[in-house]
Amino acid sequence: EVQLVESGGGLVQPGGSLRLSCAASGFTFSDYWIYWVRQAPGKGLERVSYTNSGGGTTWSARSVLGRFTISRDNAKNTVYLQMNNLKPEDTAVYYCVPSRDWVPPDVSLSPPGQGTQVTVSS
Repeated sequence: EVQLVESGGGLVQPGGSLRLSCAASGFTFSDYWIYWVRQAPGKGLERVSYTNSGGGTTWSARSVLGRFTISRDNAKNTVYLQMNNLKPEDTAVYYCVPSRDWVPPDVSLSPPGQGTQVTVSS
């Protein structure tokens, strides 16, 4: 059974930092790209960042570029999202999504996990 468990969210003040983790099981983690996506209240899913299977290729949305960093540890079956200089507009539920390959931007991603809530507020 494919399982991804997101953790590390919480309440943080603007300018603060959080590190999200995505722990995977039930599939060959090192064969999969991993996407981080988020859903803000009343909005659709937004792609935040991705890493390819080996971790050598990454991408981040313009809205988080320079503030968020994605990384992975295939030995631990875990992907991380380091989030710095958080802003109120980063408030959302964050999910990780596995994919065997790059997914075109016009294709929807379906998070299998419960996500982790990030709230940025003073």
